[in-house]
Amino acid sequence: MTGVRVTVPASTANLGSGFDALGMALGLHDEVEFEVVPAGLAVEVTGEGAGSVPRDESHLVVQAFRAACSLRSVNVPGLVLRCRNAIPHARGLGSSSAAVVAGIAAGYALAGHELDTTALQLAAEFEGHADNAAAAMFGGVAVAWTHGDRFRAVRLEAHPALRPVVLVPAVESSTKTTRGLLPATVPHADAAFAAGRSALAVHALTTDPSLLLDALDDRLHEPYREPAWPATFALVRALREAGVPAAVSGAGPTVLALPEGGKLPDPIDLAGFTPLHVPVDAGGVRVAPLG
Repeated sequence: MTGVRVTVPASTANLGSGFDALGMALGLHDEVEFEVVPAGLAVEVTGEGAGSVPRDESHLVVQAFRAACSLRSVNVPGLVLRCRNAIPHARGLGSSSAAVVAGIAAGYALAGHELDTTALQLAAEFEGHADNAAAAMFGGVAVAWTHGDRFRAVRLEAHPALRPVVLVPAVESSTKTTRGLLPATVPHADAAFAAGRSALAVHALTTDPSLLLDALDDRLHEPYREPAWPATFALVRALREAGVPAAVSGAGPTVLALPEGGKLPDPIDLAGFTPLHVPVDAGGVRVAPLG
């Protein structure tokens, strides 16, 4: 095999109170070609991140690819990497997880291996948590957790009535910065609220979407992040007051909305946000041979 083409979805995480535990794959994709050549490294990037991401060994896709090749004992003397990116960067839509999963999927494919729990572990080690990575890898709804130092996840089928809309602002975010806003402890009542709502979210996302408005409510992390993204939280409140289930996507600043039928109500002020109607991606990362 001289190379592979990898298609990897965006993802939205947390989904209300499911902090670092719930994720869902979205039908917005990056496509990455990995061509094995005799020597050297060339990185081409078009679309999102063009002109800003590195073009050397520090490129995140390259790092993840090298790690997977090392894990699976694959020798790649040289590489041409062509990235066609559609997932907005630093917006809370899992662009870094998509990059990591793309690299790992390519390394596994060149080794002749299917993705497995070790691949998920490797991806989650890059990210520090497995919610986005599991969603991008396996599609659908992901429930992630840790057992000791091992990252685990299960895939669930999203309800077919879900019609996600992501509202993407122009401003970029930093997960590291927004995590710094979170307190070391939360009140017991808020923890109990979050436990109930995250459990309800699993049921609502897979079985009964009529419960999503309650299910996506959160006290665990969103209130603490509001100072970083006041416009994001104003939009979340406006949507919820209009009866639309909405939450911050990942660490923000994108807003995830799950309106019935995929249609946002009027009038909702979307100034500063671009709405993207994207389906749930049921399949996760896909790999095909080049040529």
